Amino acid sequence: MISEHSLVVLDADPPHENLTRGDVGTVVHVYKDGKGYEVEFVDGGGHTVALVTVGSDDVRPIKAGELLHTRKTA
Repeated sequence: MISEHSLVVLDADPPHENLTRGDVGTVVHVYKDGKGYEVEFVDGGGHTVALVTVGSDDVRPIKAGELLHTRKTA
């Protein structure tokens, strides 16, 4: 189970128009023993781009050695 405040990678089709598979967000709430998560995605200025509820199969923990990158939002 992924814990609150963990960084996760969106590993499914985006549930929001401003998101892309591979975007990194922070878990802000865990539902039903890890069956779902509320994840916040922010831009470089710290502004929320999306706050979405996803299933446990839609995100994965970020792994050591993975490189973050940037892109402009819509």
